[in-house]
Amino acid sequence: MKTAAAPVHKKHAAGVATTMSVIKKLKAEPGLDWVEGVPVPTIGPSDCLIQVTHAGICGTDRHIYEWDAWASSRVPVGVTCGHEFVGRVVAVGDACKHRKVGDRVSAEGHIGCGECPACRQGDMHICYSVDILGIDVDGCFAQFVAVPEYNCWPVPEAIPDKVAAIFDPLGNAMHTVMAAGVSGQNVLITGAGIIGLMAVSIAKHAGAGRIYVTDLDPRRLKIATDLGADEGFVATDAEWVQKARRATQGHGVDVLLEMSGSAKAISDGFDALRNGGTAALLGLPAKPVAFDLPNQVIFKGAKVLGINGRRMFETWYQVERFLLTGKIELDQILTHVIPFDDFQQGFKLMQSGEGIKIVLDIAGSRR
Repeated sequence: MKTAAAPVHKKHAAGVATTMSVIKKLKAEPGLDWVEGVPVPTIGPSDCLIQVTHAGICGTDRHIYEWDAWASSRVPVGVTCGHEFVGRVVAVGDACKHRKVGDRVSAEGHIGCGECPACRQGDMHICYSVDILGIDVDGCFAQFVAVPEYNCWPVPEAIPDKVAAIFDPLGNAMHTVMAAGVSGQNVLITGAGIIGLMAVSIAKHAGAGRIYVTDLDPRRLKIATDLGADEGFVATDAEWVQKARRATQGHGVDVLLEMSGSAKAISDGFDALRNGGTAALLGLPAKPVAFDLPNQVIFKGAKVLGINGRRMFETWYQVERFLLTGKIELDQILTHVIPFDDFQQGFKLMQSGEGIKIVLDIAGSRR
């Protein structure tokens, strides 16, 4: 985990606090901790200090909260969690040229090195030595967060706070849909979680042909059809792959958008994919996954795309344009906005399935 930058002279708003409350991963076990009196981050010459107003709880945060095999092998104990947020800039380093105090911003959570082949070729989101907000560096489950100016994204005032806080997952869905090229294609989305449901709305407005969704939860499938999916399949139905093939004249779907991270969903999704189809894989399995590579990929001639984060900053422009033109429906997805210090309840709502997308109201914290 990076250490704080050396103090610098900076332009700042008057009256900025010196300590704050945060949510940290303090123990190598399930759970997260509320910590008060933490020093407000010190920024470097190219950084912005942002007072967070709202932050989204992500599936990655749930992995960290539950401390599964992936999280325990990847996340350092002691880090402040969270990577989805919106807030106001309250200080900028001397080298900052574009952001100023008072700007309303979100931020790209992948902080690239700027020097590796990926960064130099426009793929900073898959930087060889990327630092991820809320994993490698302290994140936004905090009243203040420090972010490089380059990563800050100015958010139009027309976009509500609770929506502005979740550009990150919207970007995941947007990048997956756009990378797969869904226009005019029959699309299967495996996993009607947060990003899967967002992908339904995005794929619909991106010109997809028919959209099919599979999930374990019939309630989520109903939301998917409300958002524009043509048919939902319960994942425990042993015949759903055959039903999807019959719905596509026996050929299979043109595009698979894998959002679940479930080994069975991945395998079933490839079975439902037509020869020569495209599979875009975003879902994060908790452990390594085995599947039938010869029959599901090689002999099928499938095009397989690994999707990580968002393209910087092509995807951010796409999300902004879709939001400002009303092409992403979020009312049934963004289910709860709760006080910052009620974060435990937020994770319980996610685990129970009652909540879909949960946003923490940082500015409205009661302590």
